[in-house]
Amino acid sequence: MPSTAATHIDLREFGQRHRQALIASCFDTLRAGDAVELLFDHDPTPLRHHFEDRAPGGFEWSPLEAGPDLWRVRIAKVKAVAAAVAADSCCAGGACCA
Repeated sequence: MPSTAATHIDLREFGQRHRQALIASCFDTLRAGDAVELLFDHDPTPLRHHFEDRAPGGFEWSPLEAGPDLWRVRIAKVKAVAAAVAADSCCAGGACCA
């Protein structure tokens, strides 16, 4: 599948509430084959679980860097996902976006 260059978002610059909305909005706007690279100051595993629950089979999760001070993850959309599903509260209620 063709893939375009990933958008990079440094989530360390945003508060918890803004992170959740930004991740959901960004994923909603991706087309199949597009990706976003997210930078965190904590382990984003809860976010991965959220995507597994809300968009099963609709994304590819690629860890690029794993702490201890910086975590980078590339999330690619592999098929269309209903916006209402992807826009749900992220990170199991925000637990990963502290």
